[in-house]
Amino acid sequence: MTQETTSQASQIAPPFPPVLTRRGDAETCADPSSVMTLLADSDRTADGFTTYRSTFAKGAVGAPAHFHTKATELFFVISGSLQVLVGEEVTVLEAGDFLAVPPHTPHAFAAAPGGEADVLFVFTPGMGRFDYLRLLGRVMRGEADPKEIAESAERFDNHYCDSPAWRAALEASA
Repeated sequence: MTQETTSQASQIAPPFPPVLTRRGDAETCADPSSVMTLLADSDRTADGFTTYRSTFAKGAVGAPAHFHTKATELFFVISGSLQVLVGEEVTVLEAGDFLAVPPHTPHAFAAAPGGEADVLFVFTPGMGRFDYLRLLGRVMRGEADPKEIAESAERFDNHYCDSPAWRAALEASA
């Protein structure tokens, strides 16, 4: 960077301060088949993004077919393999693979058959999704009624839909 560029950059106020979440300080939400590590929610990023990491055990169901109307969902597979639905196509993402799912695109995900997965998720713009992830964990542990998820669709921009392709993929891997 030139001195002029550095000077210009220092005069522009960032939309939010830098976000650092140390591993030991991150909140975790666990259910019988996965652990979600909550890294940064929209309240810390001026609604710019929400990010968390999920570690899926073998056979973990992940998320059923759904779409978002406002957010783009980004996936980066850290290790293992993740089976995903995008539109009506089912594929497997391997370690190092990246996927961006734009708004209004049906998608779903689960640990690939016979495998585990460690995945970084980012939503942009962010929408306070940590409350949704906490609710999801409570439902998966039997501590909350699944109806609460359906009732929260608009609040968390998470709209479930039917996907024959996803149902067929899950049946084939069972």
